Amino acid sequence: MRREVTAEAFSRLLDALDRDRDRAADKYEELRRLLIKFFEWRGAPFPDEHADETFDRVSRKLDPSVPIANIGGYCYEVARLVCLEALKGRDSRSVSIDTMAMPAIAAPAVEPTGPAARLACLESCLDVLPRESRGLILEYYRDDGRVRIDRRKALAARLGVPRETLANRAQRVRDRLERCVSECVGKRSPI
Repeated sequence: MRREVTAEAFSRLLDALDRDRDRAADKYEELRRLLIKFFEWRGAPFPDEHADETFDRVSRKLDPSVPIANIGGYCYEVARLVCLEALKGRDSRSVSIDTMAMPAIAAPAVEPTGPAARLACLESCLDVLPRESRGLILEYYRDDGRVRIDRRKALAARLGVPRETLANRAQRVRDRLERCVSECVGKRSPI
């Protein structure tokens, strides 16, 4: 389970990036964007969470009495270790759905953008999701009412994350699915 970073630790990270808070904020956002790409390129699930975890670890380790000449390089080395942990024990590398080509799908006989076409596109998009993301989204939206709430609590506990983090992960996967389905349906529409 992720430990919280204190305001003091985060302030040390910003100071290491730049003494001017506005420039430090810009550098933080740029470095975060680069770290997310780093994790995406290596097939790590939930790249943005791994980038945040990298910053959390760096923030906790920074010592004001020991300046770091290249904070970006230091973050990269920590990110490399976080990535190894994320990929450890996985059967195969995952590829972001955004970078994958849509599989060819035979168009239904009627209504190329109707419910049957959308369902076929959804099934195809689920098939190309990384195993972890597919399992998460299917379990997250299973059941209704109180059973769904209890299932989500259990899923968050099993993954060792707060329920809000689980909801954010599910939303990101859902956003990917929605983009994929829209693209798939768009390819089926007659022009």
